[in-house]
Amino acid sequence: MTIVRKTLADLPPISPERAAELRAMAERPDSEIDLGEAPELDAEGWRNAIPGKFFRPLKTQITIRVDKDVLHWLKSGGSGYQSRLNAILREAMVREQKDETARQPKAEAISA
Repeated sequence: MTIVRKTLADLPPISPERAAELRAMAERPDSEIDLGEAPELDAEGWRNAIPGKFFRPLKTQITIRVDKDVLHWLKSGGSGYQSRLNAILREAMVREQKDETARQPKAEAISA
């Protein structure tokens, strides 16, 4: 299986006619959007949603230095030690982001 990645730079240029069509669509009010085939989901529709179910971040190969005992501990769990290391780092990142968000002043406190 071959994975092909595309970026905006890979797209062909938009013709002036298509650009005008896209501008006209963007200027239309939301009330004119036909949701007949793809209705918007209400709270009930989102009840069983799983956040991030289809999100797969891109991986980047790096070289790092870790303490020998840390590497031994990671490898002692069997194969997949790099995935475990990534999970540990992600958990720390998310925890830190939550802490930073909690420390930020609330908008209503600023405007009061």
